[in-house]
Amino acid sequence: MKFTVERNWIDVVGGIWMPYGSKCAMRYDLHSYELECIGKPTRKNVERWIGTHTGDFSSIEDYRAVIGEKEFKWKKEESECIFNDCVYGDSE
Repeated sequence: MKFTVERNWIDVVGGIWMPYGSKCAMRYDLHSYELECIGKPTRKNVERWIGTHTGDFSSIEDYRAVIGEKEFKWKKEESECIFNDCVYGDSE
């Protein structure tokens, strides 16, 4: 028996409201409703969704998204390091 598991997510790096100016990172798992809201997986549509669904952030600096077979990579190299530092901390 063979089956396929599809996972869709957006990793976001940016500033949070309190304490103001602190860096934060978060992964948003996307389910059928979110995918429907995004529509066709294009960078423009993903950015529009991020702008209306990431209220925990005061500002969005960068993001990485995996939707189906599409992957939108970080725009800045250091964003991946910031994401890993925020999410995983000092763990090895």
